[in-house]
Amino acid sequence: MKNRILTAVSAIMLFVPWTILPLRTFDWALQSPAAEIMISCYAAFMIFSGIFTIAAYLGTTVRRTLIKVCLIINSLYAAFGIAALVMIYLPKTM
Repeated sequence: MKNRILTAVSAIMLFVPWTILPLRTFDWALQSPAAEIMISCYAAFMIFSGIFTIAAYLGTTVRRTLIKVCLIINSLYAAFGIAALVMIYLPKTM
């Protein structure tokens, strides 16, 4: 039961980052402070979902195909989230 719940949560986390696309159609979402905050929050969620899925995969003994797909995609999301945060905050420190 625990394995199914972790797999379901990881699968739901696959679709959350795509909700930024409808939000970016609003004018307020394209202005500087709101855009940076929104992208930072989504990047933090993507990093969390990657770490959560890696922990769920390593913590369970069942290796289903769905959790493997979630592991790959959420790991890519985490990498892109880290890259987004670096691109936002690194130029400000230099």
